[in-house]
Amino acid sequence: MRLSRSLTPFFLLFVIAPAVSAGVAILRTDYYQKTCPDFNKIVRDAVIAKQGQQPTTAAGTLRLFFHDCFLEGCDASVLIATNSFNKAERDDDLNDSLPGDAFDIVNRIKTALELSCPGVVSCADILAQATRDLVTMVGGPYFDVKLGRKDGLESKAHKVRGNVPMPNQTVHDIHGMFKKNGFSLREMVALSGAHTIGFSHCKEFSDRLYGSKADPEINPRFATALKELCKNHTVDDTIAAFNDVMTPGKFDNMYFKNLKRGLGLLASDHLLIKNNSTKPFVDLYASDEKAFFEDFARAMEKMGAVGVKGDGEGEVRRRCDHFNNLDV
Repeated sequence: MRLSRSLTPFFLLFVIAPAVSAGVAILRTDYYQKTCPDFNKIVRDAVIAKQGQQPTTAAGTLRLFFHDCFLEGCDASVLIATNSFNKAERDDDLNDSLPGDAFDIVNRIKTALELSCPGVVSCADILAQATRDLVTMVGGPYFDVKLGRKDGLESKAHKVRGNVPMPNQTVHDIHGMFKKNGFSLREMVALSGAHTIGFSHCKEFSDRLYGSKADPEINPRFATALKELCKNHTVDDTIAAFNDVMTPGKFDNMYFKNLKRGLGLLASDHLLIKNNSTKPFVDLYASDEKAFFEDFARAMEKMGAVGVKGDGEGEVRRRCDHFNNLDV
């Protein structure tokens, strides 16, 4: 499969230390009921149209949401474009393959909302709501999205590394990133199930395929197919493989079943079945899709509350890729 980058993975005060600062926004599901009554419909109509045009949008948007929330909270900082004075998060090497379709759906929704209720809806809320709607569109569980986030005032590329998991990291290191954002080991495994949709570029797993350090635990037929697919990846870095080779476009528990068969694509995926602490959760989710969906939904609700910013800490951007004030 060859893909271009344009396709490319509580009405309560919810505090997750240390990611949330003192002046936390109070989120609620009906936040825009009076100020932008068509919010839900506008988002829903846009994601239906976009997902129909480009089926990788759901996976890409889910990944974009994760990368946003794990670096200083769900504040749409990942959407900011680099300018002459600042290299933004999206242009760090680790975010280099974030899919253009995910940015596009947020921008489409923002344009429609600015026509309907200008200056009201934050880009952070758009990304959160669009992610939920897209996940449910491809078969995933419904979960509440509480709204009222403000858009962040900072986006620094140098802060990405160390806050976003990498495919060659250990379970211990990856869990460290989840833990500092308030997530348990079980929640980490549930959220890893997002890899049931989407794809990864060959450069992210090629070290498992070639040379003396090739991973012997990959399913042999799977390894052979990946080697053939990725044989030219050093000259064409857009070549990619589905994270879930069995049902790549459907949000289900097949990702966990694949791990038990040696069909995990990334090294970090495979480690979940090898590690004694995470294996029980992989086994559970592989045998019980309902348990996976319930845990994933709860973890996504929790994800949406990480590091949210309220009045005085952020703004409602006029454009999702630019701060309102260039001095920021």
